[in-house]
Amino acid sequence: MRSLGDFDVAEEAVQDSLVAALEHWPRDGIPANPGAWLMTTARRKGIDRLRRETRYREKVAQLEETPMATSSMPDERLELIFTCCHPALAREAQLALTLRSVAGLTTAEIARAFLQSESTIAQRLVRAKRKIVAAKIPFRVPEGHELPDRVNEVLAVLYLMFNEGYLATGARGAMDRDLAAEAEWLTSLLARLMPDEPEVLGLLALMRFNLARADARLDSDGELVLLRDQDRAKWDRRKIDETFLLVGRFLRMRSPGVYQLQAIIAGAHADAKSWETTRWPEILRSYDSLITYGDTPVVRLNRAIALWHVDGPAAALADVDALSSELSGYHLFHATRAELLRALGRTADARAADERALELTENPAERALLARRLAGRSR
Repeated sequence: MRSLGDFDVAEEAVQDSLVAALEHWPRDGIPANPGAWLMTTARRKGIDRLRRETRYREKVAQLEETPMATSSMPDERLELIFTCCHPALAREAQLALTLRSVAGLTTAEIARAFLQSESTIAQRLVRAKRKIVAAKIPFRVPEGHELPDRVNEVLAVLYLMFNEGYLATGARGAMDRDLAAEAEWLTSLLARLMPDEPEVLGLLALMRFNLARADARLDSDGELVLLRDQDRAKWDRRKIDETFLLVGRFLRMRSPGVYQLQAIIAGAHADAKSWETTRWPEILRSYDSLITYGDTPVVRLNRAIALWHVDGPAAALADVDALSSELSGYHLFHATRAELLRALGRTADARAADERALELTENPAERALLARRLAGRSR
């Protein structure tokens, strides 16, 4: 992107270089520095594409005379995230473009993340890439004084990227640990850039608490294990303890926000030695605080689960049913409702809710879990 100055050409050049690698590497062997090979090949492919278009003749000449640009950043994807999250782009376009270009999500996966159609997301991606070229948006991390105004969009992208990896959809399988780990790595880079930004630390802590129990989330057959049934001996206690030090850092800053509160909730779960010792009243209070910063239907759905364990399933079901118009197309709404109905002895209604949840999810681990419920089997 930095060398070629055109989003579409850069994307196509990278794809061409990967095809070239598939053609040459099996025959010639993997090069000593695969990344450099891909970069050099992509640059050459990009120049070839530009050369074929007469309107880029001057740019080609400039590229051929200019050495390849270098970056001082430890990971150029962070620069690409800031490019995609430029304020000249609409927020929805920022999120979609970054998930496509940095995280490598398909248009279908992004559409599911936004609960929108593929065609809507595809049009949004095309418009965003054209805007970057037309507005001559630079490929760089903003200067220090610019960072605070740009960080919210970047955090939103990293959060969605992590969630897609932590419980992946469609062809990615039940869990794409590489994608989740990449999101955590990029967030840690952002924390180095902005060590005094509490929301960056909050998101990093949230990711690390969740990754600390990743080994217990799926069984040997790749089937999902719910939090209450997980073998907590498999949780990474060292990582959990280290993450609480991160929590201490942002708490001392006394500037609460959405990601910090979610990290506190995740920390309360991580700190519980058993399901029975989970501090549900504390978690419920954290959700109440979270609603004051980011009142969304999904947050209220999660709050209802905490309410269930404090005031009982009837109170929680009333809150969940109030979200039906907003979350009718969200599989976890129906799955949560099914659990509450089951707890109230309404077996037939619970089965119907589970069937609807099964219709709405493509995640293989979630589908297997719902199928077990419908078959009357449990873990």
